[in-house]
Amino acid sequence: MKKTKKIFAIVVLIGFMLVNLGNKTTVADGELDLLKIASVLQDENILISEWSLHAREKMEMLDEAEIKEYTKELQQQFPNWEWSVQSSVGHSEAVAVLKHGNKTETIKILSTPIKDQYQTYVIYEVKGQGWNQKVQENLPKRIADRITDIFRGNATTFSCIKGEFNDKIDKTLPLEIKHLLAVFKAKEVEALKEDAFISSSAYSTMFSESVEAGEKEMNVQLGIRNQGMGGKTTIVVGTPIITIEY
Repeated sequence: MKKTKKIFAIVVLIGFMLVNLGNKTTVADGELDLLKIASVLQDENILISEWSLHAREKMEMLDEAEIKEYTKELQQQFPNWEWSVQSSVGHSEAVAVLKHGNKTETIKILSTPIKDQYQTYVIYEVKGQGWNQKVQENLPKRIADRITDIFRGNATTFSCIKGEFNDKIDKTLPLEIKHLLAVFKAKEVEALKEDAFISSSAYSTMFSESVEAGEKEMNVQLGIRNQGMGGKTTIVVGTPIITIEY
């Protein structure tokens, strides 16, 4: 279990680095990737237990005064959020949190000085428990509005959903992952396979953007874990990479 978690953490870290260096995905005018994933999982009779959308942007050429001004602007724009600002030598962090129902929204402004400039990342994340018609109908506009209000340029986005199979799966894990790849119209690029856990990185025609994985491209990751005799089987799907640990 510990070995698997370490491998998972490494895969996610490498994925974030690749996305940072490679292509950027944005919230398109069409259907959200998060909704596409949810639709497929629901069609497969998988109960959605957790979901998240993570967006971030690297801000170029910001000095300390500009960072403070930008933070002040967001504080004025989101006055009902719970704000906290911390500074230390070589680092500053402003965090805003808004909780409503079973959903949590977070804004982070992270800055680190490098020579005479600041490397600054702005991060927005919304995550929630469960999935219903209300979430499906309200989420696209909320996310589009937030990204328009928070970011100045194109934000890199990550969509991720965790779920559970309603019944005991009647296939082995390799067959189940093969079936799900077909449902997601995806071709496997690389995989990690253990007795009770399989993780697959693939390229799907359902998602327009991609990141580099060696000499190939990928834009979706799937992970299935079997908890053993009588235990539940969980699945996590993320584009372009998984961002929920399990």
